[in-house]
Amino acid sequence: MAINGSPNGGSAYPAKPISIITSGAGGSADLAACVLARELTLSLRQQVTVDNRASAIIPIDAVAAATPDGYTLLVSGGALWIGPVLQNSPGRDVFRNFVPITLATSAPNILAVHPSLPVDSVAELIAYARAHPGQIVYPAGVTGSSSHIAGELFNLMAGVGIVRAGYASTGRVVDELISGTVQLMFGLSSVIAPYLGTGKVRALAVTSAQPSAVAPGLPTVAAAGLPGYESETMIGLFAPAGTPSPIVETLNRECVRILRRPEIRDEIRSAGMDSVGNTSAEFADCLRSELARLEKLRDRIKA
Repeated sequence: MAINGSPNGGSAYPAKPISIITSGAGGSADLAACVLARELTLSLRQQVTVDNRASAIIPIDAVAAATPDGYTLLVSGGALWIGPVLQNSPGRDVFRNFVPITLATSAPNILAVHPSLPVDSVAELIAYARAHPGQIVYPAGVTGSSSHIAGELFNLMAGVGIVRAGYASTGRVVDELISGTVQLMFGLSSVIAPYLGTGKVRALAVTSAQPSAVAPGLPTVAAAGLPGYESETMIGLFAPAGTPSPIVETLNRECVRILRRPEIRDEIRSAGMDSVGNTSAEFADCLRSELARLEKLRDRIKA
């Protein structure tokens, strides 16, 4: 439903089509953007389109430079806040350049081990890793990827030394776990889930703060032996800094209503993610917590 009048006394918002800019088609951010665009088109009674750009950075810069009128929005994941921490790039700042509207989706990693590793819980894994420093290898994608952050956060909080093996892509990583080339993996449910129950991998926990519907029955890492641990892949909706509060509030209200509908939750869960939908302030708090974790990991992740 449109706002009755804009903050500047103009026509009601939205009075024209809205563009959501995001990264390339087929990824997690694209899925979230497409769901929001489809449903917002119906609820706002204006066409909302998805504009896919070639990389994760191009959409960020395009929306940061856009007019803050609610007609150009961004759906982005960690590239928006992880990159500036790793690159020490104050020019790109999530709070200086954007207004967080809502956290759309989150995706935990599943902590899984090769069956040859003699552990059945997170607590046993920590004890084993402490007794065998440098002998457990985990695969991770590019520097700053979700698997990399999850692994180094585990090292820091558990006081262990599992060793990262870098991979250019995640395509063959699960094969490396199944073969025993690596002993442990922090993998998205879409990658790990097909092998659960086959005896080829043993899932220990999920990395989210709360149990996740994408991995039913698994405890959290925090509850299973490492209190306070949390590592998730977040995808959120943002507007350029300076966007009027009534517009942000309207977008937040509509997005939260969409993301909490059971059929939307099911659609997003089928892609291995949890549908969230929270207030702008709650999303900002999530980002601040994530930035605090990243600052503690900065040197480890860069290494």
